[in-house]
Amino acid sequence: MTERDDIFTALTVRRAQQNVDEGGKPFACLLVRDGEIVAEATNHVAQTGDPTAHAEILAIRLAAEQGITDLRGIDAYVTAYPCPMCLGALYYAAPDRVVFAATREQEGEHYEDGGRYFSLATFYDEYARPEADRSLPMSQGEVDDPQAPFRRYREAHAG
Repeated sequence: MTERDDIFTALTVRRAQQNVDEGGKPFACLLVRDGEIVAEATNHVAQTGDPTAHAEILAIRLAAEQGITDLRGIDAYVTAYPCPMCLGALYYAAPDRVVFAATREQEGEHYEDGGRYFSLATFYDEYARPEADRSLPMSQGEVDDPQAPFRRYREAHAG
């Protein structure tokens, strides 16, 4: 960790606190390249009602709107260890690294962001369970050729 990391990590905490003061949830994300913020966002779930409006997701979308679709050379600074949805998004977006301010345990001492099928404490474990054992009911529907769109994609992008 560097002094720069400490500065940007502290900034995510300040942005998250500002978001709470404005009626939002306590999360922020900064995408930083060479010491410059290229995109930043706070969680807007409370403001929009969109359960996917997490800071990490919104920051990645803002970067994409600027034409930044490859996050190589970019570090992501976040208020807390990412939830499974944001962690997945960060893996897809592939920044060089993620730096978080609060651990899951530190966050959980003061904040619970569970839902109908999970709590903060159980959310990460839910993914490792077999489909039949998950809280969210899930089953494969019947369709003649469920692989058709994937074959079409492969054919359209062969080369």
